[in-house]
Amino acid sequence: MALLNRSDWYDIARDTEWTPSYISKEELFPSGHSGGDGIPDEMWCTYDEPYKITYSEYVRTQREKDAGAYSVKAALERTDIYNRADPGWISVLKEHYGAVCVVEYAAALQESRYVRWGQSPGMRNMGTFGMLDEIRHAQAQLYFAHEYVKKDRQFDWAHGSMKTNNWGVLAARHFFDDMLMSRDAISTSIMANFAFETAFTNLQFIGLTADAERAGDHTFAKLIQSIQSDEARHAQLGTPLVTMLIESGQKERAQRLIDIALWRSWRLFGVLTGLPMDYYVPLENRERSFKEFMEEWVIDQFARSLDDLGLEKPWYWDILLRDLSEHHHGQQLGTWSWRPTLWWSPAAGVSPDERDWLEEKYPGWNDTFGRCWDVLTENLVNDDVEKTIPGTLPIICNLSNLPIVGTPNTHLQDYSLEFNGRLYHFGSEVDKWIFQQDPDRYSTHKNLIDRFLSGEIEPMDLGGVLAYMGIGVLSDGGGDALNYQWVENYRQKAAA
Repeated sequence: MALLNRSDWYDIARDTEWTPSYISKEELFPSGHSGGDGIPDEMWCTYDEPYKITYSEYVRTQREKDAGAYSVKAALERTDIYNRADPGWISVLKEHYGAVCVVEYAAALQESRYVRWGQSPGMRNMGTFGMLDEIRHAQAQLYFAHEYVKKDRQFDWAHGSMKTNNWGVLAARHFFDDMLMSRDAISTSIMANFAFETAFTNLQFIGLTADAERAGDHTFAKLIQSIQSDEARHAQLGTPLVTMLIESGQKERAQRLIDIALWRSWRLFGVLTGLPMDYYVPLENRERSFKEFMEEWVIDQFARSLDDLGLEKPWYWDILLRDLSEHHHGQQLGTWSWRPTLWWSPAAGVSPDERDWLEEKYPGWNDTFGRCWDVLTENLVNDDVEKTIPGTLPIICNLSNLPIVGTPNTHLQDYSLEFNGRLYHFGSEVDKWIFQQDPDRYSTHKNLIDRFLSGEIEPMDLGGVLAYMGIGVLSDGGGDALNYQWVENYRQKAAA
């Protein structure tokens, strides 16, 4: 008997559906879980995505990708990348693994929502493979990071970070809980797969891959490449849902979900990707600035995606464009100054040559952020390291859970709002706007400062804060990645 061609049977197999007989459609797919209110049943039949993968194809492809990544790892283990690599690059690895590894399991739960609550067989099929993908991503990255623990305890944060209340972890966990874990299937897919993965995972998985290759860390590059090919498939999950919302008269809902997700993603990735690309990666290994990557992968490409779908750019587009040149520089000042609170040792990235590069990429940097670094550098030249570490906790945004920062002498403002007798603080008018869209969702969350002021952190001093965040438990906090070697250039200049 002749075998059917794949094209003859795939759509039939994938689109197999059933009609419930002992339970209503509303009971099977309750709107609070599915998010399908207002979408006609016949419209779900139009759901389609371009990859059209089968289980046998999936297993074969993933096996080949895993074999490639693990073989490269085995071949390069003898090169001892940890001891050969620039300390700034090691900081990139620590930050990435601590922020990303366990979150991949949350992403697996996100994809499982489509498997159960998606009202299209195609969506459920894609969700099944996506769930398997995310489990693979978590396991692979945890395994790769674990190899470094024996050399540096800070790598143990890859396994333990999400069990702590570190301020960076609180920011990441709040973001992913909001987007992946607590919304209906349609909203989650549009926010995570369309807005987040289409735009921002490219920064982490393509931008850093290129930097890794030039830094000589081919193991990390191969690992991230194998993950990115999966993320490209996940990104296709949300687009059909955007179209369906628009065609069913819910364009405003789709626009609002995208606007929220894009800004929240930008704020987090300003720290996760912006700092490594512009400050940690050794100067000779940088391909482009963070802003240049953002302009290509988000500003240009994502804007075209919105236009193709008949959607508008977010109302805050001009604010975002300004933020490209500002926000992550402020976060770099904050995180480096508060390095004892981090699970990695940040690179300052402000040697004379690096400052020239920053000024070239961000005209005006020297006259704004550079002046702050002038003060820090002068203290280090005079061996006053303690003067470079703030004596107080920063003001933290009640939406992003990141320190409120801005450009010195230009854009630095606390956007406040009173709700139910409590005063909330925000790092931008966009963060405030997002809070106002659904205050019940965000108002009960306490950031690190809220917890400190309410007496949840004892003793109420720096030692108590560090212990509460897991510093000194999983590992000691961070220091300067280069152990202040970069200061010698300034010290020699001062002595001349």
